[in-house]
Amino acid sequence: MIVDAWVIQRRTDGSEDFYRNWDEYRDGFGDLNNEFWLGNTNIHRITIQGHYDLRIDLEDLEGSTRYALYKDFSLAPEQDYFRLTVCQYSGNAGDGISYHSGYAFSARDLDVDASSDTHCARKFKGAWWYNSCHYANLNGRYLGGIHSSYGDGIEWHHWRGEYYSMKTSVMKIRQL
Repeated sequence: MIVDAWVIQRRTDGSEDFYRNWDEYRDGFGDLNNEFWLGNTNIHRITIQGHYDLRIDLEDLEGSTRYALYKDFSLAPEQDYFRLTVCQYSGNAGDGISYHSGYAFSARDLDVDASSDTHCARKFKGAWWYNSCHYANLNGRYLGGIHSSYGDGIEWHHWRGEYYSMKTSVMKIRQL
């Protein structure tokens, strides 16, 4: 468990709509006591101050939990579309984020993913560091468990797959 951490994202109950535009993800939104995104500008400002770990805690609707831990988490500045860097996975959720390392952040109104034929943020109803497109979509729709739409929930490919939306997701960072 990370102590003295910055929580940068929390999903708990679907009360906040995460299908938002670039400016909202840049600046942050939501209720810090419930569901929110801290804001890519804020996350960048924090991570340029040193070396950070990223820990992601997931819970499914059956009460099972998993985590993923990454070394050297950082976000580039807005001029580089808040490009993600993570290294060295450990945990029991499976590595859902390394696939996204090195990729820019896309939102519903800005398509900078690596897919030449798909606007991943629109297709999967979220905003994320989409490659072509995702193994994790933690800013997708809150669909509450098993669903029939492909990959547009709070997904973690390596644990519950693309037809299961997590009950909770918490992303937090800690300076090393």
